[in-house]
Amino acid sequence: MSEDHEGDPGSGLCRVSVLCCLTLACSYVGSLYVWKSDLPRDHPAVIKRRFTSVLIVSSLSPLFLSVWKELTGIKTDAAFLSLMGFRLEGILIATVLPLLLTMILFLGPLVQLSMDCPWDFLDGLKVAFDPRFWMLCITDMRWLRNQVIAPLTEELVFRACMLPMLVPCTSPGTAIFTCPLFFGIAHFHHVIEQLRFRQGTVVTIFLSAAFQFSYTAVFGAYTAFIFIRTGHIIGPVLCHSFCNYIGFPAIFTALDHPQRTTILIFYILGVVLFFLLLYPMTDPALYGDIPVCYLLERGSADRRSLCS
Repeated sequence: MSEDHEGDPGSGLCRVSVLCCLTLACSYVGSLYVWKSDLPRDHPAVIKRRFTSVLIVSSLSPLFLSVWKELTGIKTDAAFLSLMGFRLEGILIATVLPLLLTMILFLGPLVQLSMDCPWDFLDGLKVAFDPRFWMLCITDMRWLRNQVIAPLTEELVFRACMLPMLVPCTSPGTAIFTCPLFFGIAHFHHVIEQLRFRQGTVVTIFLSAAFQFSYTAVFGAYTAFIFIRTGHIIGPVLCHSFCNYIGFPAIFTALDHPQRTTILIFYILGVVLFFLLLYPMTDPALYGDIPVCYLLERGSADRRSLCS
């Protein structure tokens, strides 16, 4: 892969990479079920217990990457933490631009929310800078899970640790679409709880799971794209948290909205601007030395396009 790579770039490397990723994904999901409970997943007691097990698995996830490097014999000039997206070079722009790009994509839903919000802009600013508001947030277990713990741990496991293992096996482009499969499958565990607590018919539960798998796979591909192009983990984490807050766009609600024409214009505008700005705002040249470049063959087309 890099000039210091000593491993086999063939099927053996891919087998080890896929096995490590699969084991890591199963460990993450399995950690949610080490606690026996008859309570639903949104109960604060359940959330607190799962925080403990998920944080333990996530903190151990770099060991999977380290073991993978030993098993494959891959050596790079990039520091271990930088391969996982923990680096200072370009961190400010990596914090701002990916999140801004994601907000542009969700321009329609944001405009819709602003129209339906009872507060004006100044009231919103007062709330945003009110410490009491944030104290309420951080003491709400569901908010902590959706906005902090889930984005941080899932991006650490499914992007920061898995992508460096997949890139040498396939290519950056293929890894972007392979990694989300582990991420999407990991979300299928919700089916178990929905069936257990009879939160719908079997058909509706599996249809909902199929939709969630598709949505999380597409989202996972997007954050994987950001991770590889920027070489930072902060952007995917913030985008993940933002998308968890916004949720899936309420398109049908927008169609019934009194100002649907205006909202739909912003929906379309947001999508158009997103695709126009996707590559310019994630140009690797903006973010310094991209660590994943050290996992690619010198002179390869992937290295030239990403690391030039």
